[in-house]
Amino acid sequence: MRFKNKVVVVTGASRGIGRAICVAFGREGATVVGVARSELAETGAAVQAAGGTFMAHPADLGTGTQKDCHGVIAQILAQTGRLDILVNNAGIIRRAPATEVSEADWNAVLATNLSAPFFLLQAVGKWWMETGRAAAPKHARLKLVNVASLLSFQGGITVLAYAASKHGLAGVTKALANEWAAERINVNAIAPGYIATENTQALRADAGRNHAILARIPEGRWGMPEDISGAVLFLASPDADYLNGTILNVDGGWLAR
Repeated sequence: MRFKNKVVVVTGASRGIGRAICVAFGREGATVVGVARSELAETGAAVQAAGGTFMAHPADLGTGTQKDCHGVIAQILAQTGRLDILVNNAGIIRRAPATEVSEADWNAVLATNLSAPFFLLQAVGKWWMETGRAAAPKHARLKLVNVASLLSFQGGITVLAYAASKHGLAGVTKALANEWAAERINVNAIAPGYIATENTQALRADAGRNHAILARIPEGRWGMPEDISGAVLFLASPDADYLNGTILNVDGGWLAR
């Protein structure tokens, strides 16, 4: 029960990796605030079944604006009084050859995957340094975990905006760690490999791509959302107090090939 009496905010909580992260925190006693634009009832039921407490916070982070993201954090703090962990998981992907990437798709991906996470981090960091830290127990730390990607390190194929956004999120993680480590804030990220979620359905349905991907993964299988949650809980726990600016690969060995 590492997270008993902790308040954890998870974005993109309605399904896939986000739901698995919420359930894992709930299983260890956390109060989980799930943020998503989609229905959160199934996530809430799963968290409660695991023994946790769940609060649904419907919100569309796709605008990527400072006003909207700061507003989400302000509303959550008004309900909970504090925040111990933020997991920036929400993300979208748009597939197209580089010559055919539309301005609308480029802007949507960057807004959701890069701008929104930064402005959420900014809002939480500001609250912690101005108010939260003083009210927290001595030596308590604020834990910020971003969900990056293998494409924080690679270019991928026909996912230009996604690769750009995930490279950017890795950079934000490192830059904030440099600036905020002395404030008792840990800023780290995980880089999931090929995980069986809605975002990768097109790849799994393509027999050629599916075979090529599996042939390179030393584990020999697609990851499951539950494979990701343990790494997130580790980075959010006191066991990772001396980790800052780390991008932790959870990829079945893909990047080691």
